[in-house]
Amino acid sequence: MNDFVAGVVSFLLRLVVIAMGLVLFASLLVAAMLFALVWVLRAGWARLTGRPVTPWVMGVDPRTGFSTVFRSTQRWSAGRRGNSAPEGASEDAAASRRGGILPGAAQVTDVEAREVR
Repeated sequence: MNDFVAGVVSFLLRLVVIAMGLVLFASLLVAAMLFALVWVLRAGWARLTGRPVTPWVMGVDPRTGFSTVFRSTQRWSAGRRGNSAPEGASEDAAASRRGGILPGAAQVTDVEAREVR
């Protein structure tokens, strides 16, 4: 009896999963068909009115993200440069001029340079 119930439950579970897959496929198919219909109507209207058919493009320019970050880093580094440096801070000034790469590298004393093999 347990095998029969387990078989029926697994069969019903398979039917439910297949039905869910078919519903998902049908909804994606309807969405794609609606998108194609809107595209055809838009292109037909453009041709009917004599305008060029312009493609739909993504309104995001990848260069804007880079320029936003670049401007942000310039603003922060300009804020560091604007501070008046105390006497003997020539290394800190040099570090800020080179973008803060390896600040205080001259103060490292526990590393001995060796020849690269």
